[in-house]
Amino acid sequence: MTRREFLEASLASALLPSPAGLLDPNRLPKFVDRLSIPPRARSIGIRNKFPLYRIPMRQIERKIHRDLPATRMWGFDAASPGPTIEARRGEPLLVEWANELPQKHFLPIDHSLHGAGTDVPEVRTIIHLHGGRVPPESDGYPENWFTPGKSVVSFYPNRQDATMLWYHDHAMGITRLNMFAGLFGLYVIRDEEEGALDLPKGSYEIPLVLYDRSIRNDGQLFYPVSGDPAKPWISEFFGEAILANGTLFPFLEVEPRQYRFRMLNASNSRFYYLSLSNKRPFRQIGSDQGLLTAPVVIERLTMAPGERADVVLDFASARGGRVVLGSDRYSILEFRVSNTVAAENHPLPVRLRTIERISEREAVKTRPLSLDGGDSDDPTLVMPMLLNGARWHDPVTEDPTLDTVEIWSLINTTDDSHPIHLHLVRFQILDRRPFDVFTYLNDRELRYTAAAVPPEANEAGWKDVVRAEPRMVTRIIVRFEGFAGRYVWHCHVLEHEDFEMMRPYEVVKAH
Repeated sequence: MTRREFLEASLASALLPSPAGLLDPNRLPKFVDRLSIPPRARSIGIRNKFPLYRIPMRQIERKIHRDLPATRMWGFDAASPGPTIEARRGEPLLVEWANELPQKHFLPIDHSLHGAGTDVPEVRTIIHLHGGRVPPESDGYPENWFTPGKSVVSFYPNRQDATMLWYHDHAMGITRLNMFAGLFGLYVIRDEEEGALDLPKGSYEIPLVLYDRSIRNDGQLFYPVSGDPAKPWISEFFGEAILANGTLFPFLEVEPRQYRFRMLNASNSRFYYLSLSNKRPFRQIGSDQGLLTAPVVIERLTMAPGERADVVLDFASARGGRVVLGSDRYSILEFRVSNTVAAENHPLPVRLRTIERISEREAVKTRPLSLDGGDSDDPTLVMPMLLNGARWHDPVTEDPTLDTVEIWSLINTTDDSHPIHLHLVRFQILDRRPFDVFTYLNDRELRYTAAAVPPEANEAGWKDVVRAEPRMVTRIIVRFEGFAGRYVWHCHVLEHEDFEMMRPYEVVKAH
């Protein structure tokens, strides 16, 4: 068991009890509800020559299990996850995000966090298209939030490769709460190149959004707090109930053939280590920013918060049986394989696409950027984790020039794996290398202790989230293309992000 897996298990078992008591999900019957599929968003018309979608944020109630009362949550329109937006490469669209939420939050706000003070409204939202190459005014900058009764229109050019992105709230200081409440959904970009590969499609292509929650016995969401009423923030959240597309322990009826699963880890903090009960492997065909060069066979799929995985599962060998998707001790989803004769089952292509590697020689700058722990001599003082020792409001220090390449060396001095996300751009992972943390913290000298390790095959495509592993230097190479302006980079453990592990950066035009 890794340190993170141990921490997840121990924190989940130590959650503070709610007045009504916390639900033990394992006391519920498993696999009695069908896997729900998020609805597809529909355009409401044309504005400025572009399709316009209007997607309101509302408080809703939905059942997450047959034997539980309906759960209050926040969603888009009447759904959480929200409706899936489907786009074509090179065909722009507009989305009006409308805040129709209540005036008061139903989750515990920590007003001591930056940007979440008592001087701002409790309920505020701003939507970020995660992985989207969009202009800065449409990126969902955390301080550009808006309140109930207001709306904003975002422009999405869709000038990027076919892939599955996702949208979610990004409001300063309360992202973890708004996401926990249910404010996220999928955004799929398609193109002719991917369509020509004859991958499983239609009813054989299934979106799968995974996230964990704590549930009270009355079916309501429970987000734990610290022991300090003035500072209720907790450092990470791990719940005992893992939902798939908003349902606890769902089942999916499948034919004995190949299916394509577009997977997202939408959890606040939890990493998933996915495997199948019949020990059959996953064949991963894509990652965050689209297809890999070729399918990769893996037995255990690791997904950090914010990461996506495009995988193909073949149920031909399980005809008439049942297969469970799980993450370590957690059962998530049961596949019920029919005895019917499957439709034509095309083999996966040997090659999916060509990905040109960015040469390190193209880099005009290498930035050493530390991921710092919140250490203090005072054990009662809760300290934030920081990026390069800076807080959100400190002056911008990362200022890449538009259309140039940089190498960012993420120096993780902590004992946590931090999933680091850069807005606007996609990147490639160069390598990871262990270093002497003590020497670095004392002398700011990088003393490596072993050779560099290249990324795993399923990480070798285009990414927008990278797992910066503990006591390692993780190097990524980035071309800053698309737009100039103010963006952000941050840890996608939402509790870390809300407590200063997020920084603005500025893409500047060449003089």
